[in-house]
Formats: sequence, C-alpha cells, structure tokens
Amino acid sequence: MSVFTKVSHKALTAFLEQYPLGALIGFQGIGEGVENTNYFVDTEDGRFVLTLFERLDHDDLPFFLGLMAHCADRGVPAPRPLRAKDGEVLRELCGKPAALVQRLEGASALTPNTAQCHAAGEALADLHSSARSFRLTAANTRGRDWRVATADQVRPRLPPEAAALLDTALAADEAARWTALPQGVIHADLFRDNVLFQADQVSGIIDFYYACNDALLFDLAVTVNDWCFEQDGRLNRARYRALTEAYCAQREPTETEQADWSGVLCAAALRFWLSRLYDWHFPRDGDLVHIKDPTPYERILRFHTGGQPLSL
Repeated sequence: MSVFTKVSHKALTAFLEQYPLGALIGFQGIGEGVENTNYFVDTEDGRFVLTLFERLDHDDLPFFLGLMAHCADRGVPAPRPLRAKDGEVLRELCGKPAALVQRLEGASALTPNTAQCHAAGEALADLHSSARSFRLTAANTRGRDWRVATADQVRPRLPPEAAALLDTALAADEAARWTALPQGVIHADLFRDNVLFQADQVSGIIDFYYACNDALLFDLAVTVNDWCFEQDGRLNRARYRALTEAYCAQREPTETEQADWSGVLCAAALRFWLSRLYDWHFPRDGDLVHIKDPTPYERILRFHTGGQPLSL
C-alpha cells in the first residue's frame, strides 16, 4: 500500500457521493506496500479503505473484488467491497480504477507468537478451501515467466555472489513440478502485514491484489518465508512447526508436494527477492512510496539453497 496518486478532499467528496455512506470525516494516505495507492477513509457511516489501482485495469479487477466478496460470504475475514448506489463495486477516481472496501478491525502481528502462526496456517487453509468454489480465474502475474524475465533485468546490477545465488534459485524454480502440484486460488501475498489479529485470533486477511490461480503449495511457501524466518535469515522452527502443522491438519500435502517442498520454498523466496530488487534498482515515483529492502529475501534464499531442506 503506497500513495502514487494524490487525491484531494474535493475529489474524494465527489467520489463518495456515489455511495450511501454519509459525509466524509477524514482520510489519510497509507505509506506501506508497493503496488497501489491506498487511503484510510472515515465517513459518518464507518471506516473504509480506498484503493486506486495503478497497474491493474478494469478487466483485471472483477477477479480480485469478486474473490474478496466470495470469501467474505463463506466466513473468511476478507474485506467486503462496497457497492455504489448503482450496485457496482468498481468506480473511477483521478483517472484510475478505484474501489472502497470495509476496513477490518485488528492489527498485524509483526513479531508473531506461535499461537498467531498456528492461526495464520489455519486461515490460509480456510481461504484455500473457501476459494475452491470461486469460478473466475487469473494467471499468476509473478509466475515462472515473470521470474525469469525479471532475473534477466536485475542480474547485470548484482555482484557476482548474488548473481550466482540467482542462477541457483532459478534452477530450483525450474525443477519444481508445478503442473503436478494441486492447484487452486491462492492469496500469493499472505505476509504478516496482510493478516490482522485480535489477540491471537485472525480478524482480517487483506490485500488480495496478487491473488491468482497457482499451486496451493506456493501460497504456503510464501507465507512460511515471511512468518517463520528472522531478519538475519535464521529459521524460527517453533513458528515453522506451528504454521505448517496447522495448515497441513486441514489439507494433507501430497507426495509430490512433500518431495518438491524445498524447491517451492526457493521459488517463493525468489519471487519476492526479485520484486524487491527490481523496485530497489528501478524505483517508481510517488508520495509515501515504500521500497522494501531485498536483503532479507537474499538471506532466506541462501538458507533454502544451503543444504538444509525442510520437510512438511
């Protein structure tokens, strides 16, 4: 969540007239994340999140907004998109596609305990189960082809050791048997800052805008890499056990998933190392733009390529 597009009080007031939400009380830009422009918006009728989509177009958005509503209808604590007076969820603001969603209660656990990791694993499994009946589909825009193409762009800017690590990670990504792994709708970005808690219970799953159809195991790997590793690249084994055991209790991994787990963990770490490297070397303009340090994901990759395979 960043602010690439400035929204004036006048423009937002006019935008909100399309919704049955009462008068605008206040709004504030959100300076975290890297893709879209986001604001907290308070009106007489409640608290909401406004998103202006910087890269996605109108044709992309029914998948994401529909998935959020679908999951919310099935008990997943996803933010429900608001319908305007004409019944539509997608509008336009400042020349960009825009949507309002519910602002969920709770706060992220940036240093989660094992109970919160267990709850996150359960929530991910619940999301996968609930999304099975969602009929729209979307390709993973950060899939294998993107990873190869982005690696070619950043490789010339890397020192030799990092370039060698990149090639090792790409080889592991290529070796994974992606089409043989169980597929479904995945969140693809279930980082700690995208899960809200009240005490140790998950109260919200947010930022569905990387969701797509891909290997379910890839989603688990993305989550493990963020929740279970320290900043210095060390694995927190207690968190790892809590999260993976909670997930696998609801969806038992196949033999192929167990065999390919290390390669998928590597591919998931590669995906975020590459996106952070790209943003680091090719930054975008905007206010409150949050560029994340790629170093932690380089360390996680070194763990996964260092001969310490993890098991499910």
